[in-house]
Amino acid sequence: MNKRTEILKQFGRNVKAERVRKGLTQEALAERMNINSEYISKVERGMANMSLKKIAELADYIGADINDLLRF
Repeated sequence: MNKRTEILKQFGRNVKAERVRKGLTQEALAERMNINSEYISKVERGMANMSLKKIAELADYIGADINDLLRF
């Protein structure tokens, strides 16, 4: 597994952990962010590369510290 793939997978695990900790489903988070729940699923599985702007929005929507999402 290359470094980029490892980073995407770890980021996805961090997103999922924070989402679950806040008691949100993928669908509820997607609705809050006005995006498709399939995209959230792909992010959490390390299959989609979220922009830094969207990462900041995600942190706001789930009430998480952005540093926790970007912990590698």
